[in-house]
Amino acid sequence: MKALVTGGAGFIGSHICDALVARGDSVVVLDNFATGREDNLAHLAGRIDLRRGDIRRPEDLASAVAGCDVVFHLAAMPSVPRSVEDPITSFDVNAAGTVNVLNAARLGGVRRVVYSASSSAYGDTPTLPKIESMPPNPLSPYAADKLHGENAARVFFLCYGLETVVLRYFNVFGPRQRPDSAYAAVIPKFTDAFVSGREPVIYGDGEQSRDFTYIANVVAANLLAASAPGAPGRVFNVGNGCRTTLNELLKLIAQRCGVPAKARYEAVRAGDVKHSLADIEAARSILGYDPPVDLATGLDATVKWFRAADGGDAS
Repeated sequence: MKALVTGGAGFIGSHICDALVARGDSVVVLDNFATGREDNLAHLAGRIDLRRGDIRRPEDLASAVAGCDVVFHLAAMPSVPRSVEDPITSFDVNAAGTVNVLNAARLGGVRRVVYSASSSAYGDTPTLPKIESMPPNPLSPYAADKLHGENAARVFFLCYGLETVVLRYFNVFGPRQRPDSAYAAVIPKFTDAFVSGREPVIYGDGEQSRDFTYIANVVAANLLAASAPGAPGRVFNVGNGCRTTLNELLKLIAQRCGVPAKARYEAVRAGDVKHSLADIEAARSILGYDPPVDLATGLDATVKWFRAADGGDAS
């Protein structure tokens, strides 16, 4: 199989590239390196076709999809706070850019597009767990833009017969996730702070909860979604099916770092939801998805990686 991975130099995309190369697939990566890093793919040098390009440029996509069977679309501006600050760029990349990817895939004869969506589409609805049949309720430009991409994927399936599969991720974490940004996810920020001898910041009271999902589980879901016969035209949650509060998470990471579980608490950020938990029954029954790595094991691997990175060796 030949696959295009948009955003393949990023955290999730680079792990998908690893899995594709490991099973012998031909891989093209398209990335503008706004958030992705060439270092994430350095170990695959000579085994992938790495291209600097942008999903906002149709000509870059047309060249990249040539001869591809599947597109894994991960390129995005991945941040709720940043989208609140800059809604125009968020729309341009996350919504319009996704339409560009779908159209390039259609015109290029691609068989299937696996779209990386977000659990932020559910918003702050009180019902738990979140199930795919629930009405969406986006609370941020990022969430609205990612939901726009979902709708576009469904339309391209219905109108053009392009096989599209939507995966809603729940708080993905693991090695290679960047902590050095104001928009970084909570696990790398907590871990990096503890490893560096600092107190992490919690926005709110810390009782908000998330379904933290290790990167290997997301990779598994993507590979399954690329071939499952009943998947096209559908949306699937990708999580662990269990939730953890930020205060609980703080303790778990502190234990692994051998430091006190202390944090600095600040005001809640605009657009953040209170609780999130995935119902993964649809993914289980249709994709054959069964999360291979639990939270504890994932945290063990993640903290180990950050410790190695802090010592100058993150391999």
